[in-house]
Amino acid sequence: MGSTSGHTDDGFGRRDLIKRSAAIGLISVPTMSFLASCASSDSGADNKVEKGEKTDKNPLGVNGGAPLEIVIFDGGFGTKYAEDAKAVYEKTYKKAKVKFSSTQKIQSVLQPRFNGGTPPDLIDNSGAEQMDMGVLVGKKQLTDLTPLLDAPSIDDPKKKVRDTLRPGVVEMGQFDGDPVWIMYYAYTVYGVWYSQTALEKLDAEYPETWDDMLALCAKAKKKGIAGWTYAGKHPYYIPFSLYPFIGKIGGREVLDAIDNLEPGAWKHPAVKAAFEAYYELYKKGYILRGTPGLDHIQSQTAWNEGKALFIPNGSWVENEAKKTTPKDFEMRVAAPSSLDSSDKLPFGTIWASGGEPFIVPAKAKNPDGGMEQLRIMLSEASSKNFTRQVASLTSFDGGTDGLTLPPGLTSAIAALEKAGKNVLNPRIQDWYVALQKEKIGVAGLGEMMAGRLTPAEAIQKIQGFADEAAKDSSIKHYKHQ
Repeated sequence: MGSTSGHTDDGFGRRDLIKRSAAIGLISVPTMSFLASCASSDSGADNKVEKGEKTDKNPLGVNGGAPLEIVIFDGGFGTKYAEDAKAVYEKTYKKAKVKFSSTQKIQSVLQPRFNGGTPPDLIDNSGAEQMDMGVLVGKKQLTDLTPLLDAPSIDDPKKKVRDTLRPGVVEMGQFDGDPVWIMYYAYTVYGVWYSQTALEKLDAEYPETWDDMLALCAKAKKKGIAGWTYAGKHPYYIPFSLYPFIGKIGGREVLDAIDNLEPGAWKHPAVKAAFEAYYELYKKGYILRGTPGLDHIQSQTAWNEGKALFIPNGSWVENEAKKTTPKDFEMRVAAPSSLDSSDKLPFGTIWASGGEPFIVPAKAKNPDGGMEQLRIMLSEASSKNFTRQVASLTSFDGGTDGLTLPPGLTSAIAALEKAGKNVLNPRIQDWYVALQKEKIGVAGLGEMMAGRLTPAEAIQKIQGFADEAAKDSSIKHYKHQ
């Protein structure tokens, strides 16, 4: 999760495509072995470039003649937004030689660089081979970005960068205490995505209660339309709507307990109720046939083609699926339906948080340049450029004035406004990548939604995975403060 946002058409998931066999322990997973070797390497002496002079226009003291290297994940957001920001850096620091590259294989490409102590200066750590954030932080592989956050913003020198960001973005980059290790550039709204046109054809509105959801799915089924589909090969997409559903039913403290790996957290009644509700979609035949065998692109295409009404996803989907989205589709996102009147939080409660995690490695030669590039990206101009290109928000709080926004993004902004203070931000996908994706996602939820586990069996299995992670001394553990 990561990133946390967008995918590629080659079948790689935006947030970590881990093969199913790896998820259930049949083969080894390269992510952890990479990070172990990366973190244990002592090679690469401190060879940082000399600092430049700090001025009002250069508050980070960037060495304007020093080289800068940037590596961007080439996923659903593409790379042009980052290339455009790079051009601004080059215009500002005319003597700097900037090396820019992109890849879908962040881990494979950068593993030797980390091991040798010569990583790039700025990395968009996203995609199928995203490096485990919790491990990187725990092994002190990242630069604290506090100087960036405390620097004057590009647009208003009287405001610090941190004061221009959306709520929760700074906290997401913190893992244990005050340092901020990650700058999440995109701002993602997760939830239940649908076509307003498809609902109108059924003379229906988005169902605000679960009973209404089931009734609408039954109505659609009679017309030969499935109620739901999802990325069956990457079922860690299911939590994009399931987690806020759990939080809505039982309160945000239930999600906090899950994040904290507290004993019995997955056995909370809210989890049980949410799992049983989703399982009912399977039992009643409201899931598109063949969904467990679909990847994210295939499931989105089926949804675009009107074969299913709803899909759990993030706001990158509008840009990613645009090639197959009909012009009259009228894409929308909504918060999870209410289970019943006993829910702790109101309808409209949604999950929204930073995505597209940018990091500056601890051994980067030019960390000031890396942070300066991020400062440029967090300007209003760069933010608008990103939103204009990829139909997604950035972590800059604003940047949409004067833009003609596509329907999905317009809907996402409206959903945020409706949620108000009831915006949830589960951290388990950031703190424990392997647990969230391989075990909870694939081996737990994926098996349940395919009908191979009952809700009770899935809860028992997932609780076991969480307990194992909690007891594993090789894993850095984090808790909500």
